[in-house]
Amino acid sequence: MQRLFASLALCGALVAASPALAALKVGAKAPDFTAPAALAGKDFNFTLSKALKKGPVVLYFFPAAYTSGCTAEAHEFAEATPEFEKLGATVIGVTAGAVDRIKDFSKEHCRDKFAVAAAPNGLIKSYDVGLKAVGVPMPGGLSNRTSYVIAPNGKILMAYSDGNFAGHVTQTMDAVKAYKAAKK
Repeated sequence: MQRLFASLALCGALVAASPALAALKVGAKAPDFTAPAALAGKDFNFTLSKALKKGPVVLYFFPAAYTSGCTAEAHEFAEATPEFEKLGATVIGVTAGAVDRIKDFSKEHCRDKFAVAAAPNGLIKSYDVGLKAVGVPMPGGLSNRTSYVIAPNGKILMAYSDGNFAGHVTQTMDAVKAYKAAKK
């Protein structure tokens, strides 16, 4: 357990020290996926293509549940979820860390507002959001902190990577609002 906390602390320091770049560019096709997820503590399978039938999807990757930055980011997305829903957008958080605890995290820190998913094998790689230290992938397959807004046609509308959680909700909200305004 102590090794896990040390690894997570190191990951947090490295993420903060070197901003990551979102690999998928605006206009690229978002890879479809199905992942085990939880909403309000209830398990289900989240499928991107199904969620896109309802409207845009805010897909945000975070390194590990129950770390200070990831918890704060989840709280911010939880507070903003009602506004995202008014705009017809679905919010989904994805992590490769602490996947055995996403059910609890969805209740405690996502505040029953949005789903959180466990990254299936290959998802972090397909979105090229693997946590890296000075360009070298970190062991454990954790993701960096990257947020995407994906249009119903599956195209990336916005990509934003920053190790600091502050700004992810604002960036994604602005992108969803711009998408909705352009659709009018």
